[in-house]
Amino acid sequence: QLQLAESGGGLVQPGGSLRLSCAASGFTSNYNTVGWFRQAPGKEREGVSCISSSGRSTNYADSVKGRFTISRDNAKNTVYLQMNSLKPEDTAVYYCALVRTVDTGLCLRRILYDYWGQGTQVTVSS
Repeated sequence: QLQLAESGGGLVQPGGSLRLSCAASGFTSNYNTVGWFRQAPGKEREGVSCISSSGRSTNYADSVKGRFTISRDNAKNTVYLQMNSLKPEDTAVYYCALVRTVDTGLCLRRILYDYWGQGTQVTVSS
């Protein structure tokens, strides 16, 4: 059974950095595109970033462009989200998700994803 496990969340001051990890286990070979999503209290879950199977194609929400970087290590079945210059509005539970293959132009749409992790809390506060 395919499973995803996020880690790396925590409490950080504004302007600080965190790196989230998403480790996949199980039969993952047909699930290629990975997305990061977040959900703040009282808000809908939104797409943050996503990456193709090769890692050569990525997409970012406008709110995080220039601050967040997605990457992957296929040998470790792990996708990372490096988050810099964090702001209080970045506070949310962050989830990673898997889908077979979608165009990275569409991969911020949560409805497309088949498997989800349990999430990791990121809190940005002084």
